[in-house]
Amino acid sequence: MRIAVIGPGGVGGYFGGRLAQAGEEVIFIARGATLDALRARGLRVESIKGDFEIRSVHATDDPLSVGPVDAILVAVKAWQIPAIAPTLRPLIAPETAVVPLENGMEAPEQLAAALGRENVLGGLCAIVSFVVAPAHIRHAGADPIVMLGELDNRRTRRAERLRDALLHAGVSAEIPVDIHRSMWTKFLFIAPMSGVGAITRVPIGVWRSMREPRGLAERGVREIIAIAEARGVELGADAFDRTMERYDNLAADATSSLQRDVMQGRPSELDAQIGAAVRMANAAGVDAPVHEFMLAALLPQERLARGGA
Repeated sequence: MRIAVIGPGGVGGYFGGRLAQAGEEVIFIARGATLDALRARGLRVESIKGDFEIRSVHATDDPLSVGPVDAILVAVKAWQIPAIAPTLRPLIAPETAVVPLENGMEAPEQLAAALGRENVLGGLCAIVSFVVAPAHIRHAGADPIVMLGELDNRRTRRAERLRDALLHAGVSAEIPVDIHRSMWTKFLFIAPMSGVGAITRVPIGVWRSMREPRGLAERGVREIIAIAEARGVELGADAFDRTMERYDNLAADATSSLQRDVMQGRPSELDAQIGAAVRMANAAGVDAPVHEFMLAALLPQERLARGGA
């Protein structure tokens, strides 16, 4: 397959790298120091599932020079999607599958507004990875997985081809029965964890063992379940227990990407995760005091990271 990866950071660098390693034609859309490093040295990935390097990398900052592709993996930060989505139009053909791998729930609709709903799938990933240096990725935890599917949950050849390419590359990949339910399940896990981690500024092994911050996370999880139910998404009677069990099974030093961005003073996905939860709760008439508190507590630093007062 001919696959464009938008944003070769911790997520895009890992999954794009695995696809390239397996022989797929991967084009990395990058800029700045990352683009320079890809062109000069290629891509280096350190992984608990085996280190590898891609010496010869096709990388560009100009989608127009690439032309139509079979699939696009969108792996930029969620807050960057509205700006980059229109630039992807030269990559689109009638059967191109655009798969967002961001945290949050709003990426598919944002991409559809710019590229056409017929080209956009739902998607999510699970991996603990980060950028060590430009074009140098470290996969530090979790068995990497990608889920993808058409927004109407039809089974299509383009979704199956991309899933099969990921499987061939050694990545766990799945087309769930309901991609929306799967995305909500991921959101249920990541939003409360991100908020509590960013506020406490300690790894999950610390806050999950303390009654007060653990209680905050528990209440946050219940809020997301209520928001999903109000929007017609049933996450299962065991959704709360499953989520808390996932927290308890994470490595003690685990943190979310939102937490790491906040702690390093960088713009984060605060609006796409905590802000989105508050917006959806308000629209559905659901009380979400924990997410409102987390948003209020983290918003000043977010604005400072973006150059605001």
